[in-house]
Amino acid sequence: MKGFILTLLMLGLASGASAAVQGKELTYRAGEVPLQGYVAWDTETEGKKRPGVLVVHEWWGHNDYARKKAREVAELGYVAFALDMYGEGKVADHPDEAGQFASALRQNREKAKERFLAALAELKAHPDVDSTQIAAIGYCFGGGVVLDMVRAGVDLDVAASFHGSLATENPAQKEAVKARRRRHSQS
Repeated sequence: MKGFILTLLMLGLASGASAAVQGKELTYRAGEVPLQGYVAWDTETEGKKRPGVLVVHEWWGHNDYARKKAREVAELGYVAFALDMYGEGKVADHPDEAGQFASALRQNREKAKERFLAALAELKAHPDVDSTQIAAIGYCFGGGVVLDMVRAGVDLDVAASFHGSLATENPAQKEAVKARRRRHSQS
């Protein structure tokens, strides 16, 4: 687990060019809303179960940057899934539009959780993912989303927020924290 955490923390510093990374766009759903995702994995280790990492985009939406980060994670030996929090692959072209997208989702935490969980299910269903080892990383808006999901009790082994908001109207529930500690102390 230490190696898993250290690798995630070093993600911004290294990107191995030797990995044979395959990337694939896919459509998945949260309720009736189609979401656009991108899964990346190293084809040289296909068939070998490895940890999965959700990559949550900045407030701009599911764009090339999120997919690039997923590929970088895959180059490090993980299966990475860049998810879509806004739905239908929406990408903002202007900060005002990005702010509207992000604000609408922040005001509907249940919708945000539903979309995050749909992506989590997609990642866990990948044939090369060890579904008992799942992390989530997020950038800016996505970092806040990751922290909110942990506070809401979503079962993640590692969560990392890169320049994400630490403020919350949804503090972690003591019961969720205690349950997570019990689960990790048993493994």
